[in-house]
Amino acid sequence: MQSLDSNNKKIAIVAELLYLANLLFLPGLAFVLLAYMFIKYRRGQSYLAKSHLTQTFYTSLIGAALIVIMIGMLLFFGGFDNAYIWMWIILYFTLVHSTLVVFGALGLAKAMSSQPWQYPIIGRYLPKD
Repeated sequence: MQSLDSNNKKIAIVAELLYLANLLFLPGLAFVLLAYMFIKYRRGQSYLAKSHLTQTFYTSLIGAALIVIMIGMLLFFGGFDNAYIWMWIILYFTLVHSTLVVFGALGLAKAMSSQPWQYPIIGRYLPKD
């Protein structure tokens, strides 16, 4: 039972680390690895591993959509040559990206302490087993 619990804890920690890597220094590549882990380990794991895998995978998708869609809309309606639009793009990206990084750091802390985690607002609801 101990090795099963430590394996689930490792899965949760790696999922959170890949989420943070996707945001900070390996965008795209870390998401592909996270998606592979999500597909491979989402069934038959403990609530701890399932919650962290599900939260990181779906939050990565929702976070990317939030950033890409909103910045695309700002550029579409404001144009590339408007300095005020670029100011709003930088402010929006900084706010959303920083918030996602802080949520990831909190998720990593929860994974390291063997506690499940649900991201605020954009996190997917997970009923307990």
